[in-house]
Amino acid sequence: MSEYGDWPLKRLMTEVVGSGHKSADDMTREQATDAMRRILDDEPDHTTLGAFWLANRWKRNTPEELGAYLDVIAEDVEAYAPDCDPVDCGANYDGKGRSAILGVGAGLVAAAAGTPVVAHSGDRVPTQKQDAYKHVLDELGVETELAPEESAAMTDEVGFGFYYQPNVAPRLHALEARRGQMGVRTFVNTIETLVNPANASTHLGSFYHLPYAVRIIETFQQTESAAVDRVIMFQGMEGYDDIRPGSTTVAVWNEGDDEVEDFTIETPEYGMDFEEDDLGVDDVAADSATITSEVLRGDRDDQFADAIALNAAFRIFAREDCETLDEGLELAREAIDSGAAAATLDDLQAF
Repeated sequence: MSEYGDWPLKRLMTEVVGSGHKSADDMTREQATDAMRRILDDEPDHTTLGAFWLANRWKRNTPEELGAYLDVIAEDVEAYAPDCDPVDCGANYDGKGRSAILGVGAGLVAAAAGTPVVAHSGDRVPTQKQDAYKHVLDELGVETELAPEESAAMTDEVGFGFYYQPNVAPRLHALEARRGQMGVRTFVNTIETLVNPANASTHLGSFYHLPYAVRIIETFQQTESAAVDRVIMFQGMEGYDDIRPGSTTVAVWNEGDDEVEDFTIETPEYGMDFEEDDLGVDDVAADSATITSEVLRGDRDDQFADAIALNAAFRIFAREDCETLDEGLELAREAIDSGAAAATLDDLQAF
C-alpha cells in the first residue's frame, strides 16, 4: 500500500472514528486525505467502506475532514471554466420527490437578467434517487450529458450551464453502486454538491439548520482547491436550492470575513405568500419542466411564478449583481415580462 499513507480504513475504524457516537475522534487532514484516496481507488473492502461511512455519519464530519475529502475529489474533477464567472448552484444530487424543482427556471431568469448560472447533478444518485436538475432539463429537451468544455460553452452562450456528474467526476460517480447499498446518506452526498466544475467564485446552496450552513462555509475555508470566495445559503425545500416559503434564514460569507452573517427574511414580503405545500407536484421532473416553460413564457402568473422570481433574485443577489433582494426581484420580473427569459430558454433548448 505504498501508494497511500499509513491510514487504511480499517485502522481508522479501530483507532480513530469507529468507537461510537460519543467517543470517536476526529481525523486529521492527513488521515481524511488518505481515506478519500483509497475510497476513490476502490481499495477498501466493501464491508469496511460501509462501516467507515456509517462511523462518519454518527460522529459528524468536521470542516477539516470535509475539506480534505473535497480536495482529493478535486484532483479527479474535469473542471472547465466558462469565460464568465457564474453562480455555482449546489443542490442535493439525490433529488426532490414532492415539490417542483424551481432552479432551472430561476437560473434562466437570472441569466436573462445578466447573471450567469451553472447547475450540476447526477442521474438519480443514492439514497433517495429522486428527480434533480438533469431530469427537468431532459424533459425540456435540453442536452445534459455534455463534456465539461461543452457545459462551459453552454454557460457562455446561454448564460445558464449544466455540468453532468459522470463526465465531471467519473471516479466519484463510480461510487454510486456502493452508496446505493448503504440505505442512508453519507458524506459523499454533501461533498458532491460542493464540487465546483465551472471554477465559480460564488456558491449558492441550501440548508435545514444554520449550523449546517456554517459547517459548509467552514469547509470551503478549509479547502486548498476551491476557488469560492463568496457563499450564500438559505433554507431550502426538501434540502434543495429552492427557497422555503415563510420565515427563512439566509447565511452570507465573503472571503476575508471573520464570521458568517445571517439574517431572516419573510418571503411574503417578496411575493411568496403561500405555503410549501402549494408548490407540490405529482410528477416532479415533467411538471417542473412544464411550470418552467409556462412561467418563462409568461403563460402563468401564480405561486410558481412568484417562487421562480424570488429564487432568481437570490441568484442575482448571490453574484452581487444587485445590492438588495428587492432590486434582484425587480430585475427578475423584468426579465420575464420583457420576454428575455423565454428567449434564454429557447437558446438553451437550441444549444
